[in-house]
Amino acid sequence: MLKPWLIEIEHQLLPNLELYSEQPYDPIVVHYKPKPWKVVGSGNYAAVLSHPNYPEVVVKVYAPGRPGIQEETEVYRRLGKHPAFSECMHAGDNYLVLRRLTGVTLYKCLHRGLPIPRQVITDIDEALAYAVSRGLNPHDVHGKNVMMNDGRGLVVDVSDFMKSEYCPMWDDLKSAYDRFYYPWVRKMPIPDFALNVVRRSYRKWKKYRRKSN
Repeated sequence: MLKPWLIEIEHQLLPNLELYSEQPYDPIVVHYKPKPWKVVGSGNYAAVLSHPNYPEVVVKVYAPGRPGIQEETEVYRRLGKHPAFSECMHAGDNYLVLRRLTGVTLYKCLHRGLPIPRQVITDIDEALAYAVSRGLNPHDVHGKNVMMNDGRGLVVDVSDFMKSEYCPMWDDLKSAYDRFYYPWVRKMPIPDFALNVVRRSYRKWKKYRRKSN
């Protein structure tokens, strides 16, 4: 028997959804979605949508011509069930149905002045070590791809975990947490423009570090 959300996806969402990849390195643009579907977010390959009647799942739909769904499906197969990761409930030709994770990204925690306890960092560290033990390579793990929920850490995006090269983002974020996340900073909201300055400066520093090596 088909799940009700699968019928909704196959017969209402997919036939009417309009996705465009306007620039290779820009987020996917959702030009049209049927009601009452809502856009949760979008990345360079896919958009994530939710339906109010099925709050336990989200649908990640890959844009036409964008790669990665086979690799992401394999990532979830290897991860299986783990409290810090989502779980793939169904894989279609161009979409994945994922167990929904709720919480606040660490980026938004900084923006809102929500304290990030050490336990969150520890949880994410342990989750990434688990992924490595499953033959995966954590990649692109940064403040917008990890979340905090009830004081525990979650990893939201695993789509690049099949890549082979080393990615320093999580190690750099941990280092920044240890060096600069003072107690007086934890409840101080940081405006978007300041976070964007940090993000741009980090990108420039990464490029310089690569050239130096």
